Amino acid sequence: MTWFQALILGIVQGLTEYLPVSSSGHLTIGQYLFGIDGEGAMDFEIMVHVATVLSTCLILWKEIVWLFTDLFKFKWNEGTRYIVNIIISMIPVGIVGLCLNDYIESIFNYDKIAASCGNGLLVVGICLIVTALLLVFSYIAKPRVKENVSPLHAFVIGLAQAVAVFPGLSRSGSTIATGLLLGNKKEKLAQFSFLMVIPPILGQAVLDAKDLIFPSAEAVTETVSTPTSALIVGFLAAFISGCFACKLMINLVKKGKLIWFGIYCAVIGIMSIVLPYIF
Repeated sequence: MTWFQALILGIVQGLTEYLPVSSSGHLTIGQYLFGIDGEGAMDFEIMVHVATVLSTCLILWKEIVWLFTDLFKFKWNEGTRYIVNIIISMIPVGIVGLCLNDYIESIFNYDKIAASCGNGLLVVGICLIVTALLLVFSYIAKPRVKENVSPLHAFVIGLAQAVAVFPGLSRSGSTIATGLLLGNKKEKLAQFSFLMVIPPILGQAVLDAKDLIFPSAEAVTETVSTPTSALIVGFLAAFISGCFACKLMINLVKKGKLIWFGIYCAVIGIMSIVLPYIF
């Protein structure tokens, strides 16, 4: 991977982690166009995911400080209730990660290997179209608005996050669209959606880093280390673009402008399906 490729993929990761268009799907498309082996770029993917988490922490630092301040008051208050909802939202993705991790990885590995003949992009394309339908439906539906995210709603939004492990299903798009369909208030939903993904992303990064540091005998022969310069460039690109996208997305959710992302996902999804037959 060259530093230029790392720059482009880092920007793509930072933008698409928060915009409801699927970062994993766009990374798969980018790696396909650049001819990069997804398995060999695991260290790069860890770096850009950590970068986007840090960008969330920077943009939402006031909310994070508020949560920990309320938590360490050791009493039941609004911040503690918020943290409990985040923990509840993590239950589905935790179950998927602990019980189905090997199975999901086998699917992803197949997709990465098959990307050269288009099967990987087919999965991405179909999932992007599903994301588009979710976003369009959340725009059309007019449910009764609730003031705060309830524990039940937190769990359902967590289910949407768990399903979004498939490449092409946007994590932010799935969680925000699900929250809107449940009637949660726009002003608070994007913030909750971005805060709830911090622990799972960091947890997955730790697991991937463990596999990278202590690889299996088979993985040692397959993994190719990314140049340090590319890792640094990718990290900075993902962090800076992530800060921009996080701030932008919060404002867009408040204004209810997600319909355009639905149209975009539909177009890119169709292109992903037909792309291998063109090139």
